Amino acid sequence: MIPAPMAEINIVLEELLVATGASRVTLRQDLPGDYAFPVTHESLTPGVASLREERTVDLKTQPVVALLSNGEQVVQDDTQAAFDDPAFQRMLDTYGGLGAQIVTPILRDGALTAIISVHQLGAPRRWTAGEVAAASDAAEQVAELL
Repeated sequence: MIPAPMAEINIVLEELLVATGASRVTLRQDLPGDYAFPVTHESLTPGVASLREERTVDLKTQPVVALLSNGEQVVQDDTQAAFDDPAFQRMLDTYGGLGAQIVTPILRDGALTAIISVHQLGAPRRWTAGEVAAASDAAEQVAELL
């Protein structure tokens, strides 16, 4: 699979960032290579660090990815309380103090091919039904572009 058109995907991610008021929105794709699901596209609020070059977190060992593989959207209002797994807790710090997230899978033929993540840094927050639906809608739009 080759990365999808940059401009169209960036528009979808930027719209999701605005709709949720989050800190960061990323698209990860299952591409050939040594690192599973690298960030290929992202939208950031000012001052938020990019995850494009981050390669220390092994997503294959993360509990959220296991849920995504089943087609399940993961909504966490308080990521610190979500899993006791030490690798998950380290990931929260590595990603800039991840306090809450919405993670939405994109499946093709039953296989996880991409992941859209909405990150709130610094503190937990309660995601609204509209924000969760916006993440699902963005995933559908990106799936059409891939």
